[in-house]
Amino acid sequence: MNEENDYLRAFRGSFISALRWHHLDSLWEVLRMDAGGGWYIYAVGEQPPAGVVDADGFNRFISEIDELLRKEHDEDYCGIVYADDLTAPSFVKIYDPNNLGVSCGYSDNPPLPGWVMSKIQPVDLPSTQVLPGNRKRWWRNLFGG
Repeated sequence: MNEENDYLRAFRGSFISALRWHHLDSLWEVLRMDAGGGWYIYAVGEQPPAGVVDADGFNRFISEIDELLRKEHDEDYCGIVYADDLTAPSFVKIYDPNNLGVSCGYSDNPPLPGWVMSKIQPVDLPSTQVLPGNRKRWWRNLFGG
């Protein structure tokens, strides 16, 4: 099977929500323990990364995205971060709090996540919406793109 099919199969697979903020804290802790584990971080709407991020960049992304989610998703629950496995993740989808659509329910055309962390090299996911300028700036400031 080629990498594109592997990535898309994983992307469309089963995911578990980090429903509460303490679940997200636990997921971040597990991910930080694997910071050097060959992770790709993909901002959907930008070019997919060609290589894995180093441990420092990985941890910086987790810190920055956590801050962004808590600031902009002003709810007593999280529910916008999903992992293929909360205790041993290899694929994580993070939805943009400003573009949730029906990510929490059912839709024939659900919104794409804002960011994907994976151990499989990403392929370009066709975006159905234009990435807002503030998100592009946030991403480029974080990784100097």
